[in-house]
Amino acid sequence: MQHVKIPDDRIGVLIGEGGETMREIESRAEVRLDIDSESGNVRVEKVGDPLRGLKGPDIVKAIGRGFSPEDALRLLDDDMMMLDIVDIDAASRNRNDLRRQKGRLIGEGGRTRELMQELTGASVTIYGSTLATIGGPQQVAAVREAAEMILEGAPHGTVYSFLEDRRNELKHKGMEYHPYHG
Repeated sequence: MQHVKIPDDRIGVLIGEGGETMREIESRAEVRLDIDSESGNVRVEKVGDPLRGLKGPDIVKAIGRGFSPEDALRLLDDDMMMLDIVDIDAASRNRNDLRRQKGRLIGEGGRTRELMQELTGASVTIYGSTLATIGGPQQVAAVREAAEMILEGAPHGTVYSFLEDRRNELKHKGMEYHPYHG
């Protein structure tokens, strides 16, 4: 059994209309969710296949970090799918710096975040003080490296070139590339 805390404003998304999302997660991940809507604490208990159940807490965390339930459930698509969370706050000096860093990661009109998704095939959200990614190991690593470059002050053009090079490298090696469509 594991406990996950999610923000108050994401509890409704986790539960879904009439409990529909919660039931779908419980059914597909073979877990039981006990949601305390007052505190945001979610108890995740494995009830079926232990390997599927291992993904349950990450599905809840992903929804808590701003992913739609559909995107969060992609974690069940195959064993290699993973959730990665970058703490933007840790790379920021103060509140104003956090806002600036988030703005750099999102980009004008959301362009930087969109390019991270398009060029890696991963799902990417920026919510609160985190950047979260769902994808395979190479996709997640590429997004994390690009985010760290941006947080360290690299020009956006340099980061976009890095992402394009990484995409071409993965295609050249014959690695499966699953574009994210969302």
